[in-house]
Amino acid sequence: MLKRLGSGAAAAALLAGTAFANPYEPYQDTTLVVMFPAHPHYDAAIEVLDQFTEQTGIEVEVDQLQYLRMRERQTLELTKDEGDYDLISFVVFSKADYVYADQLENLAKYFMNPALADPTYDQGDLIDGYVQNIGVAGGTKGYLPGQLGSAFGVPFGSETSVLAYRRDIFEKHGIEAPETYEELLDIACRIPELEPGMGGMASRAASGHQASHAFLLHLAPLGGQVFDDNWEPIINNEAGVEAANALKTIVDCGPEGGTTFGPSEAAAAFKSGQAAMFLDSIAFAAGFEDPSESQVAGNVGYALHPMGVERASQTGGFGLAIPANAPNKEAAFLLLQWLTSKEGDKAVAMAGGNPSRFSTYADPEVQAKYPYSETFGEALKYADPDWRPIIPVWGQINSDIGTTMSQVLTEGLDPQEALDGVAERTRALMEESGYYTWQAAE
Repeated sequence: MLKRLGSGAAAAALLAGTAFANPYEPYQDTTLVVMFPAHPHYDAAIEVLDQFTEQTGIEVEVDQLQYLRMRERQTLELTKDEGDYDLISFVVFSKADYVYADQLENLAKYFMNPALADPTYDQGDLIDGYVQNIGVAGGTKGYLPGQLGSAFGVPFGSETSVLAYRRDIFEKHGIEAPETYEELLDIACRIPELEPGMGGMASRAASGHQASHAFLLHLAPLGGQVFDDNWEPIINNEAGVEAANALKTIVDCGPEGGTTFGPSEAAAAFKSGQAAMFLDSIAFAAGFEDPSESQVAGNVGYALHPMGVERASQTGGFGLAIPANAPNKEAAFLLLQWLTSKEGDKAVAMAGGNPSRFSTYADPEVQAKYPYSETFGEALKYADPDWRPIIPVWGQINSDIGTTMSQVLTEGLDPQEALDGVAERTRALMEESGYYTWQAAE
């Protein structure tokens, strides 16, 4: 367990001389235990925790785990009567499981408490698509905002999809960064002809979650969805087939071995010069720009996720939440609030994290240190909170999509036939899970 302890006594002495109330005073000498994933954003967050302790007198111990181990630990910890963790990070698609099981605190009562809620917090500055995706439940479809929705988490480490491309290769051949999918696919298959031995675009494609993620990455901008408003599967309509064909074209014109790529392998192919483009999370940019690990550092350009019928980039990454069984809930809220405040968000960004606020992306100091920040801030305006449904049965559907798409990519299964099968199996699962109960009642 990592420890990040600051000088609480110094903070208390500093604040003792002021006539203003210290909202942290009741919680001084509290030690919070938090669970973070092994991820570059959270490495940056750990670096700035001393600043929080110095300001508040609240100490923080960090348990940092590889993502799958973290998910397994949370599955156990959240079911206890009294938990060991005060604050957790969770990946976006866990929201449905945790909220449905009543394992996360509704944050409304904390933001309503004037002794806890910072009036300068500025909720409107948070990246709204990601607030909807990671934080809100109980509204439209149960997992999106609506008149009766409420927040159970706050984004911390917002990610969306952007296009990274080899600026030097594009300039050499007079190619502009693609604005549309038609241009993207054309360039992806021209690159191997212009640069023998180089693939057009590196992409996730491995069987399972990775192939599903890659397919969904193209589905939303091309106008598709997994379900219509009545939970009927429409993944197999014209837009779905177009997305499957787009992924197949990208993989066929990509670097050798692309059908086995997860995100790390795809990023490694781009960093080593095996591909001219990479369409995935903004979280990979820091590695592309690091000359100690990237052969293309200094030669990478960044552009918005290309447009199909609309701009609709992915929403992925992590958020922060207070477990329902947390021992120090109010102090945990103060840490959550500080980390996601303007001050905390900028501090984490300057240490190498991914901002969760538009103002941080627009900050001159952040842009000077990370020149791609302006593009990323613009891209996050188009982050689609509904690019994948966040429902309790999504894990099974996601697995089916991934396995089936792998057959399209590696075995030549016809995309229409493949998606028809997914739609049929998905509908059966949704019926078994009760999603058509009210339609049947009518």
